[in-house]
Amino acid sequence: MIRQTSSAARLAERPRYDTREHASLRSYVSAPPDTLLFAAVAALVGIGLVMIFSASSATAYSEHHDVAFYLKRQFMWLAAGLGCAYLAYRMDYHKLRRAAPYILLGSIFTLLAVLVPHVGMVVNGARRWIGVSAVSFQPSEFAKLAIVIYLAAMLANRGDRITSVAKGLFPLCIPVFLMAVLVLKEPDMGTASLLILISFAMFFAAGARLPHLAAIALATAPPALVTILTNQYQRARVFAFINPWRDPQNTGFHIVQSLLALGSGGLMGVGLGASRAKFFYLPEQYTDFIFSVIGEELGLMGTIAVVVLFLVLAYRAVKIAIAAPDRMGFFLATGSMACITIQAFINIGVVTSSWPVTGVPLPFISFGGSSLIVNLVAVAFIMNVGRHRRISRAQ
Repeated sequence: MIRQTSSAARLAERPRYDTREHASLRSYVSAPPDTLLFAAVAALVGIGLVMIFSASSATAYSEHHDVAFYLKRQFMWLAAGLGCAYLAYRMDYHKLRRAAPYILLGSIFTLLAVLVPHVGMVVNGARRWIGVSAVSFQPSEFAKLAIVIYLAAMLANRGDRITSVAKGLFPLCIPVFLMAVLVLKEPDMGTASLLILISFAMFFAAGARLPHLAAIALATAPPALVTILTNQYQRARVFAFINPWRDPQNTGFHIVQSLLALGSGGLMGVGLGASRAKFFYLPEQYTDFIFSVIGEELGLMGTIAVVVLFLVLAYRAVKIAIAAPDRMGFFLATGSMACITIQAFINIGVVTSSWPVTGVPLPFISFGGSSLIVNLVAVAFIMNVGRHRRISRAQ
């Protein structure tokens, strides 16, 4: 078979260096943070705070008699996320290589714990949270970071073995599918599919052959379909995606209301704060379907601006990954970028009826502490890798 010769594959085949053992060959200098990446993320977070206040005000007043209730909570999560992101930015990311197996095991443990009665919290029929209503976290969100760190460490060590199914690709798929099954049990079809898509993106960047990835996807598709179709909740979401107008008052309600909100916004929107869909028409209007409120209030131009910001984030992350000083940095930046951008475009696909309703939040914009912290830490990992560049002693 012809070996894959993409630029990502060639980059993934760089020699692996240890900063202590090869100090005589290479030194590292600290570079300033990527300004464009920082600006894109700051803009997304700012849009998120404004839109959370707008989209949640009616619900917040109805439930808590405080129109800024959810905005205040998001500010608290933002402070916590910025603290975690700063630590992730300042740490030596090479230390994650040794910690990766333990991080993975810890994540699997929490995914198991959330399924235990009286340990995992049940909200809207799904058992996805651990803690109490005021302070809780979502293990499946942190599972995305865990799988990125684990695969980055393993791919940095395996080198050319990723082109082999038996020796390279298949062993790495085992923990990925184990975690996906646990998340699917919650049920959380969206995050389960995210774990697989992020992993496949990293495998492709490492040089895995497309026929091998396709074969593994085809082999796992039948049991995944059986699992989804035998679960009434997940089956209803899939059929609602196929034809939401068949049952617009029940299974298709989310998608129909989302499309109505987007359509009523037109080119420039009805005005910030003037959404009608947020007044108990559109479900999950400040979480999973906040992009619909953006489309209604800010119009097509507002939604395009959000998409462009995510594309800028992806572009700068790819540039940083390409310039990474070693394989670990390359895969950590690539996986972190995939973690954010794939989720963003799945969420946008859901609200535009281009993807089955999966319950995946829009990164940086949707209300939610676990998602915000995880995405800020993922950006910090990208910027951490970007802090370093290689220079030879001859220079």
